[in-house]
Amino acid sequence: MPLQKVKKIWRNGELINWDDATIHVLSHVVHYGSSWFEGIRCYDTEKGAAVFRLDEHLRRLQDSAKIFRAEIPFSVEDLKKATIDTIKVNDLKSCYIRPFAFRGYYELGITPFTCPIDVYIAVWQWGKYLGEDSVENGIDVCVSSWTRLAPNTLPPVAKAGANYMNSQLIKMEALKNGFAEGIALDVTGYVSEGSGENLFMVRDGVIYTTSIASSILQGITRDSVIKIAAELGYEVHESHIPREFLYLADELFYTGTAVEITPIRSVDKIQVGTGKPGPITQKIIEKFHDVVNKAQDKYGWLTFI
Repeated sequence: MPLQKVKKIWRNGELINWDDATIHVLSHVVHYGSSWFEGIRCYDTEKGAAVFRLDEHLRRLQDSAKIFRAEIPFSVEDLKKATIDTIKVNDLKSCYIRPFAFRGYYELGITPFTCPIDVYIAVWQWGKYLGEDSVENGIDVCVSSWTRLAPNTLPPVAKAGANYMNSQLIKMEALKNGFAEGIALDVTGYVSEGSGENLFMVRDGVIYTTSIASSILQGITRDSVIKIAAELGYEVHESHIPREFLYLADELFYTGTAVEITPIRSVDKIQVGTGKPGPITQKIIEKFHDVVNKAQDKYGWLTFI
């Protein structure tokens, strides 16, 4: 589905027309992947439009750039106000939000230090990333032949544009083979994550998720699910997960801003549990929707517009 065009995009402190949000073809980012970004959602809750965990997302954006020795020339508070202004000027009640920073145009070589850091915030309407019935019915996935980034290659903790070349390989392979998504292993052969999602599994009433040592992005929806699961009384383990455990899981689900919480009904054509979203997954989804739809937010996760 093509992007749903809106009126304005925020660029370096000002709101500009959508069609004017262009960059030079010789910008550093085009040639070397030097960008950092976030995916955030604004929900039309029962108490009004609200952005989910905005501060945490914007802090991670700053952290991602810092890892690559780049300094975003706007504070978290600056970017927070800019996000709210961009949603308001486009008259949106719910939307996907993409703040991103990149090394722009000055000189072209691998060394990036002289290139300016440009910052944009775009918003648009976006539905279910993996299909409208993905939450109700679950999705079919495969274990990818592509592994996640090895230690001391590219830092997976950074949400950097260059990392997502690896994600594209995982996603394209899955789609070409008839699956909705892929699950990548880490360099040691343990489960890592999807192309753009963290992974949870349930076995005998206990919840497991891959650890930060398995080349994962520290997902903000992942963190939210860990907190929700603990409140519901479930035991949650962050650990190495062997590939074969995927086939033995009672329940599996992805988490992420785009997918929110999406059940997995099969891996490599092996049915997960009953082949339908499991009871623990459904309870977590319900609790998540209490926050983002009903604004029952005891955690302080919502920023109202």
